[in-house]
Amino acid sequence: MIKSKSIILIHGNFVNNTSWAKWKSRYEEKGYTVYTPANPGHDGIPTDLRNKVHSKLVETGFIDVVKNIVKLIDILPEKPLIIGHSMAGMAAMKLLELNKVAAAVSIDGAPPKNVFPPFATLKSVLPAFGFFSSNDYFMGSRDWYDKCFFNTTPVAERADAFKSFAVPESYKVSRELVLNSFSNIDFGKPHEPILFIGGGSDNIFPPSLTSTLANKYKDKKSRVDLKIFEGKSHFICGEPGWEKVADYILDWYENL
Repeated sequence: MIKSKSIILIHGNFVNNTSWAKWKSRYEEKGYTVYTPANPGHDGIPTDLRNKVHSKLVETGFIDVVKNIVKLIDILPEKPLIIGHSMAGMAAMKLLELNKVAAAVSIDGAPPKNVFPPFATLKSVLPAFGFFSSNDYFMGSRDWYDKCFFNTTPVAERADAFKSFAVPESYKVSRELVLNSFSNIDFGKPHEPILFIGGGSDNIFPPSLTSTLANKYKDKKSRVDLKIFEGKSHFICGEPGWEKVADYILDWYENL
């Protein structure tokens, strides 16, 4: 296959595109053109977004996230390598299905509507749906981030991680993932290569779910790969050792 030199890194829920800064620099050093778009309603400095929620945040759903990336892809000279984390792992799966990518990577990815999540996932993310809240959006507490995101980050570094990356999140994104038919995936359709990356200590999307998603794909001529990094949390892209994950992905892609 002809390798694209374009990479799009898509951030998931509860953080924004600033979380990809180190990955962007690392991949650019290796000769790639790297795009790190903010999902609609998420652009800005996390500290500022916590103090004043983006005016477009509550209007943003999963469909808007995918459409935003499609708009970027359509002006590129070539189909990109797409790397998505968490909710954006599901976005990577959708863009793969839409034939918009040279290859796709789902890191600790959310399940589509037609894959029921494990109890651990439901327990962790239920507050992010806002079904029982009077608030207009979800803002995780320090305790929630420590349990669900930063559980393998050194304790002394967790406050800084929260300050640097935590942002408010739209309820609509999570709701569309589980309620809108757009969020189904056709697992029998031929597709470009996809790699699933899981964190062995992920408290939101456990490695069992990552393995389940990889095993759902049925087309025998389409490549699906899986790698679980033991001891990694949902913060796999930012915690110490993120370089090993980033390099593994690029090595996989360059050796397709």
